[in-house]
Amino acid sequence: MFKNGDRPLFDPDCRRCPRLAGFLEEVRSQHPGYHAAPVPAFGDPKARCLIVGLAPGMHGANATGRPFTGDYAGVLLYETLHALGFANQAEATHRDDGLSLKGIRITNAVKCLPPQNKPLPAEIRECNAYLKAELDELPQPAVILALGSIAHQAVIRALGLKQADYRFAHGAEHRVSESRTLIDSYHCSRYNTQTRRLTAEMFHAVLTRVRERVDAYDRSHP
Repeated sequence: MFKNGDRPLFDPDCRRCPRLAGFLEEVRSQHPGYHAAPVPAFGDPKARCLIVGLAPGMHGANATGRPFTGDYAGVLLYETLHALGFANQAEATHRDDGLSLKGIRITNAVKCLPPQNKPLPAEIRECNAYLKAELDELPQPAVILALGSIAHQAVIRALGLKQADYRFAHGAEHRVSESRTLIDSYHCSRYNTQTRRLTAEMFHAVLTRVRERVDAYDRSHP
């Protein structure tokens, strides 16, 4: 898929990162039925909100080919999106489960599954051009929701801003341009929810603010 001239929003055959490309080859041999390739964004193409996660999970997005689908991290995310009217159902199990989103689009800072769920800094930088293209496609005004500090840093890099001027903190809001707001949340990972670093109530509160922003933007820019 190409927009913005010749800049790709997504390349399903990307092999820019040798370590990640080699790891995906291993995963495909071990799990022949898995997607095991770069994972595209999912959701409303006209959304005023882009949710940015870290990277596909081994048995979630890497298996199903859709962000936050089929793994624990997606449970709280899609339940909350459904409760706030962004999703038509509360569960995401596979690509053909009927799930659709309105007003929200979901992507990852890194499109490929990294070993131990830990992308290297160079891999995050290499993938940043795709995130920049996605951000450039957002309608204006728009809100960006970063799930975790790495996603936050990737957004700041993609926008060409200084990291020191925009510190990650759960619930923080950053005015990143005249028409864009970045909101931070802890990642809805199994570890964060089970340790209660992130509770359902905390996550719902952040997404409620996103809902309010999206609704206000839709009213002011129909």
